[in-house]
Amino acid sequence: MKNILDLDRYPIDQEGSKAWHTMVAQAVAELDAHGMFNLEGFVRPDAVQKLVDQVKPVMDTQSYIHKRFHNIYFQSNIPGLEPNHPALRKVETISQTLCADQILDSVVMSIYQYPPFARFLAATMGKPQLHVMQDPLASVNVMAYRSGEALNWHFDRSEFTTTLLLQAPEAGGEFEYRTDLRSANDPNYAGVAEVLEGRDPQVKRIQLEAGTLNVFRGKNTAHRVTPVKGQVDRFVAVFSYYEKPGVMFSDAERLGFYGRVS
Repeated sequence: MKNILDLDRYPIDQEGSKAWHTMVAQAVAELDAHGMFNLEGFVRPDAVQKLVDQVKPVMDTQSYIHKRFHNIYFQSNIPGLEPNHPALRKVETISQTLCADQILDSVVMSIYQYPPFARFLAATMGKPQLHVMQDPLASVNVMAYRSGEALNWHFDRSEFTTTLLLQAPEAGGEFEYRTDLRSANDPNYAGVAEVLEGRDPQVKRIQLEAGTLNVFRGKNTAHRVTPVKGQVDRFVAVFSYYEKPGVMFSDAERLGFYGRVS
């Protein structure tokens, strides 16, 4: 793994050491202050290129085109909201998706299954333990966004979201987010509408570099990826971990996200 991850800069393999605790403490501080942390250069440059070389041929020939109009909640009805409420404004998402069963022997999968990685993430999130997802399709996904394609505004179902950027586009493909837009006690529908209408001054935008690990609170943070521009696709890996073992998607969820159930 030392040839893949920059373990000198990010010693996730040295659990319990002073350097490990310092790294975790910094990540926790950034999560508390900004709702996310980024580890630039988490994957070594040579390894990043190897990841892209592995997934691109599969992406070009076997990926599922995920194209749908949706609201920020990915739900058709929200109790207490009229169908024409501005918080339910429809947006469009288009991407190409690879599932875990299509990249079983890839470097991406090796990173996902590396035990120190899950233990490091658990520590930053304040969780006693994190488990890899058992779903054969959803545990690891690689998404590609081509020119004009975007991941539009949404909330994630999980408390935290973990992604690894494999390839940055020539332009566009920026990560936009609004931290703590809602809470368990306040859905803040008026605030959601402001974000969708481009009127929230607290929305932030960052451009990530290839090899960057990004961890953020996606359940209450509205976020999107802006449309990609140019001939270079944006590739990003999405890792799914859970506090309990054995988590699976339903057939309906698999069909909606991947166009198949097995």
